[in-house]
Order: sequence, then structure tokens, then C-alpha cells
Amino acid sequence: MVAFPSLLIGLLLGSPINTPVEYTLARVAGVAILSLALACWLARNDGKSSVAKGLVSAMVLYNTAIVLVLVYAALGLALSCFGLWLVVLLHTAMAIWCIAGLLKLVLTNRVSGE
Repeated sequence: MVAFPSLLIGLLLGSPINTPVEYTLARVAGVAILSLALACWLARNDGKSSVAKGLVSAMVLYNTAIVLVLVYAALGLALSCFGLWLVVLLHTAMAIWCIAGLLKLVLTNRVSGE
């Protein structure tokens, strides 16, 4: 998204980006995704903290929102390309994985008395 926003948007939605505003917004989204990835990477060994719980909660929100936005783009705006439904499935799976991890974290903290 940061380096090649037009290519990625084209593969995902089947529509090119043309204006400087679209390129800027796509790159801002790319930087946001990189920031989330970095936060997750740095907190990967901090499994039982409230920081980890907050980070996984944020990832549940992110993945769920991405699924909703992309499904709306496909069904409501008639945007589509071969990568769209693959990305929807990937983000759905990641949301489910994050929810499972969050539930495990919450249940582990309750059992240990934290």
C-alpha cells in the first residue's frame, strides 16, 4: 500500500486510483497497517498483559471492519476483482483467530486470579 498503492487497489477492487488524493489516502492506510504490524510484532512475547489484550482487541476491530468495508464494496458498490474475496476470507479468519486468542487470554487471566 505504501510503495505500490495503485497495483494493490487494482488487484483488490478492480479499479485504478488516479488522483493525488487517492494515492495519499492509500499510502496513509498502508502506513497505518505497517504500524499495526509493528505493534503486534513488538508485543508478540507479552501474552498475558493488558497491553496484549488491548492490542488483540484492536486487531479484532481492524479485521472485522475490513471485512465489512470490503463486503460493502463488493455488494453495495459493485467493486470486485479476483483478490477481493480472498482478502475477505483472510481477514475473517484473522478476526476469528484474534477473538479466540482474546477469549483464551481473558479466561487464562480469570483462572490465574489476575
